Amino acid sequence: MQKFIAYYLLILLVFVASSCEVVEGIFKAGVWVGVLLVVGIIALIIWVFSRFFR
Repeated sequence: MQKFIAYYLLILLVFVASSCEVVEGIFKAGVWVGVLLVVGIIALIIWVFSRFFR
C-alpha cells in the first residue's frame, strides 16, 4: 500500500508540473501578442494623426 501511495504522488507531481509549464507557455505567448497589439495600435494612432496634421 505504501508503494502505491508513493507512485500515485509521483504521477500526480509529474502531471501538476507539466501543466504549470503549459500554462506558463500560454501566458508568455499571450504577453507577446498583447505587446505586439499595443505597439500596432500606437503606430496606427501616430499614422492617423500624421495624416490629419500634415
